[in-house]
Amino acid sequence: RAGRRANTMSSKEALQLYRSLMRSSKKFSQYNFREYFMRRAREDFRAHKAETDSAKIAELMQRGRQELAVIDRQGTLSSLFTEDQRHVVEMRKSQKP
Repeated sequence: RAGRRANTMSSKEALQLYRSLMRSSKKFSQYNFREYFMRRAREDFRAHKAETDSAKIAELMQRGRQELAVIDRQGTLSSLFTEDQRHVVEMRKSQKP
């Protein structure tokens, strides 16, 4: 029962980390950076979704937290130096009815 609770807790923490990574990635003003970090988070979480080794999960969570800190820092810097230009893909998305 304790193992199941730990597994549930780690999956809840992983979901929170995933959402935080997505939110932080959206802070980038530049389309390419924003999309890169969102894609990377999705791919990393998908690649390790079946992981059951608790030591490996703890290592992955720690690495994810470190990446989140970097993305937060870089996102803040990105917002300080924004350009008014938008990427072509962003302009096309806003023009669709």
